[in-house]
Amino acid sequence: MLEKIIVIDQIEVTESGHVQVRQATKIMEDGKEIGKTYHRHVLSPGDALEGQDAKVQAIAKAVWTKEAVEAYKAMIEV
Repeated sequence: MLEKIIVIDQIEVTESGHVQVRQATKIMEDGKEIGKTYHRHVLSPGDALEGQDAKVQAIAKAVWTKEAVEAYKAMIEV
């Protein structure tokens, strides 16, 4: 039996506050992994979090303090 499993397997926070997310799509056959692909995306401080995994949202909310978002916005306005 073939099965497709999608998991967020890596979440990283950079010094600038970006949250980097890696999603793994695993193809399983009879309980054994026979293939895997990755998709990555990056969220910038202050980005909308709707539709993101609950763990990603929790980490972003913890890291993206008001001060961190303001500092990021000031950095990109230069």
